[in-house]
Amino acid sequence: MNGKCKTTALTALCFFAAIAAFGAGDNKARVEGMIITRTGETLIVSNPQGQVTVVLTADTRTKDDRGLFGLEKQEMGSTVLIPGLKVKVDGVSEDQGRVVAKTITVDGDDLETAEMIQAGLHPTAQQVAANVQTLETHTQAIAGHEQDIAANKQAIAGHEQDIAAHTKKIEQNMKDIQQNTDRFTALTEYEVKHAAVVKFAAGSSQISAGEQEQLRQVAQTAVGLKGYIVEVMGFTDSTGGAIMNDKLSEDRAKAVVRYLIREGNVPVRHIVAPAAMGEYQPAGSNETTEGRAGNRRVEVKVLVNKGLSGS
Repeated sequence: MNGKCKTTALTALCFFAAIAAFGAGDNKARVEGMIITRTGETLIVSNPQGQVTVVLTADTRTKDDRGLFGLEKQEMGSTVLIPGLKVKVDGVSEDQGRVVAKTITVDGDDLETAEMIQAGLHPTAQQVAANVQTLETHTQAIAGHEQDIAANKQAIAGHEQDIAAHTKKIEQNMKDIQQNTDRFTALTEYEVKHAAVVKFAAGSSQISAGEQEQLRQVAQTAVGLKGYIVEVMGFTDSTGGAIMNDKLSEDRAKAVVRYLIREGNVPVRHIVAPAAMGEYQPAGSNETTEGRAGNRRVEVKVLVNKGLSGS
């Protein structure tokens, strides 16, 4: 090799060595675990190695990897970062040991479970009740078919398969309920600093001028606190079908969240995922006009971790 080639090779070697040295000296960090509490712009993520404080910023990106090998990516808001959710955090370590999050990856299925538990276990419990009712129905059908076993042998066999499937599903639902109940009873408790109930007209998700004043007070209280989070839960009366009511309660909750963000200047990272409760947990009787009016509502709470509030 001549002198010129040696010089070129040495220069290239030094260049790649400099890149390697730069990469080794950065503060990149990855944290995998479960969110056990959230206080404003910080998350506490727990895993077998301990607990890590994760800091959210306006540039933090939240996504859900879907599809084969996670190649399809769905962007999500920071409102989905609720206690009980499993996350993968990529970011930068600070001197005091916290991790400033650049990207947070969540699992859509786990998010659905966490949202159900955050909303009070009602969807899961309702599914268990439905499965129990289905099981009883099939059992009664079998008793009727036993009067003519020869003619209905094939139908009985089909019902027995249904019973086995429903029994297995009930057992799994009960297991999920217990696991998630244990998970959330272990979470840090929160203190309610402000609460409001926003009422709606029948079939509507529009916020009236009078109700907007309540939300302005909520926002004023929230932004004056340290480490707060805002919980939003939407409800309907029993008028209409269950699917329609679930959608309507979701629209009402989202309308409140939009108002708090746009008009109340509440950062989205301080709002946990809104819950759509449909006609469950009525505040009054659906048999009266006054009761139905009270059930068409969104409940808003400003929460602060008791550790921060000194309780």
